[in-house]
Amino acid sequence: MRHRLAPLGLALALTGAPALAADAPPTPCRLPGVEHDARCGSVSRPLDPTRADGPRIDVHYVVLPALARNKKPDPVLFFAGGPGQSAIALAGPMSRLFTRLGNRRDVVLVDQRGTGRSAPLTCDTPDPAMPLRDLADMAAVRARLQRCRTALQALPHGDLRQYTTTIAMTDADAVRQALGAAQVNVVGGSYGTRAALEYLRQFPQAVRRAVIDGVAPPDMVLPATFGPDGQAAFDALASACTAEPACASRYPDLAGQWQRLLDSLPREIGVTHPVTGQPERLTLTRDIAGSMLRGPLYVPALASALPLAISEAAAGRFEALFGLGGALGGGRKEQQLAEGMHFSVVCAEDAPRLAGTSAAPAPAFGTTFADLYRDTCATWPRGSVPEAFYTMPPAPAATLVLSGGIDPVTPPRHGERAAQALGAKARHVVVPQAGHGVMGIGCMRDVLYRFIDADTDADALAVDTACVESIPRPPAFQPVRAAIAASGSAR
Repeated sequence: MRHRLAPLGLALALTGAPALAADAPPTPCRLPGVEHDARCGSVSRPLDPTRADGPRIDVHYVVLPALARNKKPDPVLFFAGGPGQSAIALAGPMSRLFTRLGNRRDVVLVDQRGTGRSAPLTCDTPDPAMPLRDLADMAAVRARLQRCRTALQALPHGDLRQYTTTIAMTDADAVRQALGAAQVNVVGGSYGTRAALEYLRQFPQAVRRAVIDGVAPPDMVLPATFGPDGQAAFDALASACTAEPACASRYPDLAGQWQRLLDSLPREIGVTHPVTGQPERLTLTRDIAGSMLRGPLYVPALASALPLAISEAAAGRFEALFGLGGALGGGRKEQQLAEGMHFSVVCAEDAPRLAGTSAAPAPAFGTTFADLYRDTCATWPRGSVPEAFYTMPPAPAATLVLSGGIDPVTPPRHGERAAQALGAKARHVVVPQAGHGVMGIGCMRDVLYRFIDADTDADALAVDTACVESIPRPPAFQPVRAAIAASGSAR
C-alpha cells in the first residue's frame, strides 16, 4: 500500500473538475508506454448512489484489447493501489506485466472515482526542490491538507463522503456491464487488493478468478499497522545483515547503531539536498529519520543500501539516508496519489476503528504517519461504510493471494488472514525475500498467466510457484572501494 504521502510533506492546490457526460462507449486512443491502440471510455455515475437525480461524475476506463483474433470473453479487471493511484496512468507497465494474458484477454483499467480522470480529488505534489526544512514542517503539511480539503469540497464532485471503496466497486461493475462481460478476472495490488476483495463480496457471480498482491484487507486498520509492520521489516533487514558475513563485518550492530542515532535526536544537521545538490541545515527528528528509513524497505534492492546509509548517518553524513528516503516514486506521474481520495477512503474505512486497536511499539520509527492521519481524519468528512465491508466471505472462485515476506506495509500476516477467510478456493503464496508487490518478480508473470488461463479452479490453484519462492534477498550494498578491498583480502 503506497503510503509515501508525507515522508517529508505535502503541498496542496487543486486540479480542475472533469466535464460531465453520459456514458461514452470506448473509442480508439493512444496511451504512453502502450505499443498498440487502446480504447478509452467512461460511464456516467451518480456521485451519491442514494440520489439518482443528484450530481453525476464520469468514471473513466481504458481497455487494452486482446491481440489474438479469437479472444476469451472474460477480461482482466485491474485495481490500482494507494488508495489514490490512477490505474490508467499505469497502462504502460500493466501492458508489459500482462503481456501473455493480454494476448487472448482484454485488460481493463478503471480510474477509481477520485483518481486520475474520474472526478479527481487531487492536491499538488510538493516541489522536490523545496528546502528540506520546509518539506519537513509537519505543521505546514497539516495546514495545507486542511486548505486542500476546503477547496476540494467546493468542487462539483466535492462531497468527500462519496469516495468509499464500497461505492467505487459499484462503479467498477458498471464498467463490466458496459463492456458486456459476464465475468471478469480481478487483479489488485496493494490497496487494490482491498478494492478487489470488496468487489468479490458485492459481485461474487461476476468473478471468474482473482489475484491479490500485497494484501490490505478491509479489517487492516491503517495507520495502526504502519509501525509494527515497518518494524518487522527493519528487524528482518538487521537479521539478514547479521547472517551475511560481509555485512556483519562492516556493520556489526546495525539495529543498535540505528537506535543510538535515534536517541541522539532531535539535533540540527547539515545535509546536501538530494535534488538541488545544495548544502542545507535542518533539525532532524526521530519522525523524519523514521520516514527516511521506511521508504527503502518497500524495495529490497533499495533496502540493501540501508546498512551503508545508517552507518554514514551515524558518522554525521546524512546524504545516503536522505537520498534513499526520497528514491521511491521519484515524482513519476504513475506513482503520484490523489491525496483527497486517499484520505476520503482511509478516514471513512480505517480511522473510526483506530480507537479499538493496540499496535505494538515500533522503536525504529517515529509516529509521523499515524499522527498525520489521526489529525487529518479528525475533521475530514466520512462516508458511510456498511459493517459487511469488514468481512471477507468465502471466495466464489479460485483466488491467488500473494505476499512479500519482507514487505513493510502489507506483510504475509495480512495475506494469511485473508486467505483463511476466503477459504478452500484461496491459496496463499509467500515470496520470502520480496518486498511490496510480487507480481512483476521473476517468473510471476507466467504464474499469473497460467493461474488465470487454467480451465478449472482446481487447475488454477495447483499452479507451480516454486520459481519465485526461492528468490534470494539482495546482498548488502558495499561501496566500490570496500568491495575491492574485500575481494583482495579474500584472495
